[in-house]
Amino acid sequence: MAAEPRARRRRAAAVGVPVLAATVTAGTLLGVYALRAHRPADPSATPTGIAPVVRTNIVNTVQVSGSLSYAGAYTVVNQAQGTAYTALPAEGAVIRRGKSLYEVDGLPVTLFYGARPEWRALSEGVTPGPDVAQLGRNLIALGYGTYLTVSDYYTGSTAYAVELWQQAVGLPVTGTVPLGQIAYAPGPLRITAINPTLGATPAPGAAVLTATSPVPEVTAQLPVSQEYLVHRGDPVTVTLPDGVTTTPGVVTDVSSVATAAGGGGPDAGASPGPPGSGGGSGSGSSQDTVAMTVRLIRQAAAGNLDQAPVSVNVVSARASDVLAVPVTALVALAGGGYAVEVVHGGGSHAATALVAVQIGLFSNTLVQVSGAGIAAGLEVEVPSP
Repeated sequence: MAAEPRARRRRAAAVGVPVLAATVTAGTLLGVYALRAHRPADPSATPTGIAPVVRTNIVNTVQVSGSLSYAGAYTVVNQAQGTAYTALPAEGAVIRRGKSLYEVDGLPVTLFYGARPEWRALSEGVTPGPDVAQLGRNLIALGYGTYLTVSDYYTGSTAYAVELWQQAVGLPVTGTVPLGQIAYAPGPLRITAINPTLGATPAPGAAVLTATSPVPEVTAQLPVSQEYLVHRGDPVTVTLPDGVTTTPGVVTDVSSVATAAGGGGPDAGASPGPPGSGGGSGSGSSQDTVAMTVRLIRQAAAGNLDQAPVSVNVVSARASDVLAVPVTALVALAGGGYAVEVVHGGGSHAATALVAVQIGLFSNTLVQVSGAGIAAGLEVEVPSP
């Protein structure tokens, strides 16, 4: 609530406020608890206003530099034989399950999801194996496996589902899957580089594409002395390259291996020690770091940024449901400790009382306070803007 500017009379007694809790003894304030009537402002004094004591949450953060990129690194290896590459994807394109990655002799090589690379042709009578089950899961996911049960056995139902898929994508309908007709990856691929050129002769076993996942992630180097602040699953805030926009994230990994200051590489066999120790057998420098990975909650916030500098804001301390006042409301006392000037009444009848406070966490503009006579809704004196 705003009020007419008033003169602040003991502001010269204020000093820089440390970010540590401080107490005020009763003796410090002898003779100043009594209300004092409002008097005309000294022209040389600082004009003042009032601000409420609020109940809120205060969070302190530590900022760590990082880089925004994309998760994963994958290489697509060609297994198809033919005369020429007849279609290749564009760099930056995102390819999903069931879509063509590239073409050989006019026929698509389709992306399916799975950890096991294609290594043999599949047809009825082939030796059972997990690659058959992997094929079945993809056919079902794409809607071609109505009568198909996931199995290591290539059955007539598998062949029928393959025929439905081949017909839909423009492949020869054979019910068999020749080597090179499918390429497997763990999930969608974001193309980062294309190795061959159109018209080049395909070579089985040659790398065709390199890719990442389309999932943006942030990697940051966390000082070993601050490693204790961060755990997998912790929420963080990421400040994007414009330095203004923020977006929420979650920590997905914190390395257990420290990297020595000066780029000396991981401390082999060393594990980070307690906060401030420098960890393991490293130099003990506060600049020794561990890698932290963060997933963005809102992936669209990354836009098309890649290898872009960002900052990760990690919570270092939190105080919930506490009383707080503007930092500028604090008055440093000559005898040590801090107080706030509580305003009673209004207008020409306003009077103030200096009330001792204990201080806790600081935010950008607020400080946690407690003490007898401090309650939410009270008003305190602050310098006018």
